[in-house]
Amino acid sequence: METLLIVIFVVGYLAITLEHNLKIDKLIPALAMMAVLWALMAFGIDTFTTWFDSGKHALMENFAAFGHEEKMHILEETLLHHLGKTSEILVFLLGAMTIVEIIDYFDGFATIKTFVKTKSKKRILWIFAFLAFILSAIIDNLTATIVLISILQKIVKERNVRIWYAGLIIIAANAGGAWSPIGDVTTTMLWIGRKVSTAMLIEHLLIPSLVCMLIPTFIATFLPAFKGTIEQEETPPSKSKFGPTMLYLGLSAIVFVPIFKTITHLPPYVGMMLSLAVVATFAEIYSSAKFSISSVGGEGHDTTGHHSPLHSALTKIELPSILFFLGILMAVAALESLGMLFNFAEGLKQGMPLLGTEMAGTQISDLVVLLLGIGSAVIDNVPLVAASLGMFSEPMDDQLWHFIAYSAGTGGSMLIIGSAAGVVAMGMEKIDFFWYLKKIGWLAFIGFIAGAICYMAMRYLF
Repeated sequence: METLLIVIFVVGYLAITLEHNLKIDKLIPALAMMAVLWALMAFGIDTFTTWFDSGKHALMENFAAFGHEEKMHILEETLLHHLGKTSEILVFLLGAMTIVEIIDYFDGFATIKTFVKTKSKKRILWIFAFLAFILSAIIDNLTATIVLISILQKIVKERNVRIWYAGLIIIAANAGGAWSPIGDVTTTMLWIGRKVSTAMLIEHLLIPSLVCMLIPTFIATFLPAFKGTIEQEETPPSKSKFGPTMLYLGLSAIVFVPIFKTITHLPPYVGMMLSLAVVATFAEIYSSAKFSISSVGGEGHDTTGHHSPLHSALTKIELPSILFFLGILMAVAALESLGMLFNFAEGLKQGMPLLGTEMAGTQISDLVVLLLGIGSAVIDNVPLVAASLGMFSEPMDDQLWHFIAYSAGTGGSMLIIGSAAGVVAMGMEKIDFFWYLKKIGWLAFIGFIAGAICYMAMRYLF
């Protein structure tokens, strides 16, 4: 039965990875894989001899001797436990996405365009690289990429030049998301899973992530695509006078979430819901005023009546992404529950060479974590990190978790399908897979390795 479950997981995983070739949205195989795995586990519960207790992070004793009813009760309790942990992540993401959409409702992101006052291609590259690095740490790398490419389309009209900028934005956004607990889904998973804390994550990964962004951007300034100047059109006025206010309010509300968690010790989604309530309150007050935003949200907005920004935002959030995370995280949880990931980790610890792990206090080698980062370019980094959560039992803020956060967050930049930021940029600009591999992939690889070396050097020096 275990072999069948692994086969189903591998097939589902391949379907997710090859979604562009199969032309099937990745959420479909993710949801199907989750449901089939747990159904087969329920049918074959009596054949399993081991079960993993996530609370104690150890195999359950004498599981094989339990009766059918007792085993089914354990399965249901385990399913409920994992659903609760997964829901924490999903509710958190829903809140963050809704705040971002409320900002967009007021055309708040148009404020960022006012920062670009130069015609130099090199300077524009540096401006967008730093904007992507900082913005992705606040509103996550996926949203930052969408916002910045949307602005880029209004500044750089020539597509052949614009896709070069888009490639560097992907690298910078993924680097920026790695050092923030709310910058990338994988770091959010580690943060909510109590593997990393906000202060220690920033302390250990800010400089390596910055190096990961700076090196490729510096090299890119010498490429022909970034030489010369561009012609810019006049910037149209913002569609709402409340745009800048909502931008700063929304970003501040998201940044407040880690502070709320530190003060109250409550799960992050509680703070995100409070932030959403505050932002939505101001949005409702501002939308009661009669200002023209009819072209922002389509026919649903009118300038004489009151239209709820919150309702509008909720209709635009990426529910397919939420459902995909549900499917893949619960599918990985199924393998974890049977002890497969735990046993695999034990095998790694015994079989892999120890490369500089004394200071990290862990038996996993740096080589394994680097391979995980490279693997995240080929395979989605969400299930890789989800698997690592079930594989390793190192304590909170162990060096292992910080290195995993860096590798999984930045390694996906090497292929355009290796990160959410890359996939959305691919869709927005119709970037060819092999063009990105040839033109941008090597820059991302250099940045990834440079940041990793910086991280390991800092670990030994400090």
